[in-house]
Amino acid sequence: MILLFSPPALAAQAPYTPRPELDAGHYLAALAEAERRLQQNAGDALAWAVKSQALTSLQRFGEAQAAADRALVLRPGLADALLARGLARAGSAIQARNFSSLRGATGALDDFRAATQADPTLAAAWMSLGLAYQQLPGLLGGSTRKALASADALHRVNPARGDLLRGLVLSLDGRWGEAFPSFQRALAAAPGDPQIVAGYLDALGSRETRKQLGDAAQKARLGAEAWRLLPGVKATAKGVEAVSQALLDAGQAEAAWSVARDGLGHVEAPSLLRLQLGKVAARTGLHREEGLAALDQALREPIEGGSAGPAGAWWRKGQILQALGRKDEARKAAQEALRIDPRHRGARELLNQLEQN
Repeated sequence: MILLFSPPALAAQAPYTPRPELDAGHYLAALAEAERRLQQNAGDALAWAVKSQALTSLQRFGEAQAAADRALVLRPGLADALLARGLARAGSAIQARNFSSLRGATGALDDFRAATQADPTLAAAWMSLGLAYQQLPGLLGGSTRKALASADALHRVNPARGDLLRGLVLSLDGRWGEAFPSFQRALAAAPGDPQIVAGYLDALGSRETRKQLGDAAQKARLGAEAWRLLPGVKATAKGVEAVSQALLDAGQAEAAWSVARDGLGHVEAPSLLRLQLGKVAARTGLHREEGLAALDQALREPIEGGSAGPAGAWWRKGQILQALGRKDEARKAAQEALRIDPRHRGARELLNQLEQN
């Protein structure tokens, strides 16, 4: 019998299981490991797929789609690569913000469906498919019924994430009374999962929920839930960011600042909290100089994916500089944000304001 690999070579090749890192939102670490593996073997399709997903989280959609395409050439039908291409297409469609982007959105939906068919255990694909079904209009294949069916399929793979998806779909459909029990089941099953905490708090703070609860009741509930959930996620950047944002939306601006500031030394991705500090300072006028310092430090370091990224950091910096009366610096910050993302709406509005004054 001819051995393709010798036993030492097999022993040296550690198992590659990137999904937990991606599911946790640790995109920079996932990207670094994918790059390391690709240096050793440029034909590693899974590493190309992981690289693509990480690049999408960093809003580098063109590079992300190229990496996903490379993975699919190497291994046609690879579920992780189909998911990666769908995420890149969806990101490009959202960023484009025009009618021609609809083609990318429908292509993303096709990729998500194909990924779930290729590997029904790929939880991230079910999550992406369900949210795409809910947010796309019926003309493009969207449907709450299909979204809820995706949640049921995800529940069979990962009950907590399945309940999260069901809650998100129902809340987006304006059915908070039905969504709330699903969120509670998800939180009970995985109380320390920052993605679940973030999804729940975001839904609770949404406009759809405000219409049902009323502004005052929503803010009271949002603040109470943020404080209740903080202990379980205080060591995770995504969780602390979500709690800080919920407190900010609840009208507790000083608390939102303190939670993000106090978490800096305890989380795995402090760049997320530095961006959050900049947001709090820009939106409320609190601690503007400290907010600028936090944004400057974030821009000097790699910014974790799944955030507003460098364009968002420059935009928030421009807002703070404008409030401080430093208009020339604010203008340069807005221009830098637009250099990174020419379609950044907030930066464009800021630049227009500065040019009119």
